[in-house]
Amino acid sequence: MSVSAAARALGLPKSSVSRALARLERDVGVTLVDRSTRHLRLTDAGTHFRPHALRILADVDEAGAALDGLGSVPAGTLKISLPFTIATALVAPMLPAFMATYRQVRVVLAVENRFINMPVEPADLVIRVGPLADSDLIARRLLVSETWLCASPDYLARHGTPVQAADLPGHSLVGYGDRLTAYRDDVSGDAGTIELPPSIAISASAALLPVVLAGGGIAHLPDFLARPLVADGRLVRLWPGVPGELVAIHAVYPSYRSLSAKVRVFIDALQASVAQHDSGA
Repeated sequence: MSVSAAARALGLPKSSVSRALARLERDVGVTLVDRSTRHLRLTDAGTHFRPHALRILADVDEAGAALDGLGSVPAGTLKISLPFTIATALVAPMLPAFMATYRQVRVVLAVENRFINMPVEPADLVIRVGPLADSDLIARRLLVSETWLCASPDYLARHGTPVQAADLPGHSLVGYGDRLTAYRDDVSGDAGTIELPPSIAISASAALLPVVLAGGGIAHLPDFLARPLVADGRLVRLWPGVPGELVAIHAVYPSYRSLSAKVRVFIDALQASVAQHDSGA
């Protein structure tokens, strides 16, 4: 990125952008950007300053939306940070209906499988999977997902159906994770916990699912992904009488920011969509 490119993106003269950057550096008392004729690079101070500046811009956008009809009409940009599987399986399908209802809201999905430091990184809403550790955030539970051990009928026809954890060695296992870590399966009434290295490791359940459907092996899947596929026969749930791991999924927003209309209506719409999804409707 260069000053010229930034000016083109902003629709401003290059001189205006240069003066604004110089004025900002003068105000904060440090150099934020190293400039050369070939490129721009954030300094250490600039890297530290950037997330705070982004948060300020998000707050300005929030303030503008609040003034629109005194906050009674949901409006403005709604930035949501969420994992890939939640985005594809739960959020993306409900977006068309939401956008048709709330035409003054612009939704930006930041799809990334990493922890978001919400007080620093700008986001109106974060969807988190698993335990919550942030006491300064407010959370609304969307659902509790159960993990199911699943395989395709084709895979089981070719390799046989394991009836207990002790039968898993020798099977192709598709693991959740970004490296070949231990495959873990807890089954009461047999050998207990067994750890096996998966043949394939994938860091998002939604990307893992096509491998299982194509007969690539046995995997743990969240019930909201597996349920409709088990119902129509494309997947088989192994050991359905044995409870799977329960994982809570929450919508989280900062306690320092009042719940805006755009965040409130989105959470309400997502909860309604998830409830319909769980009911099989």
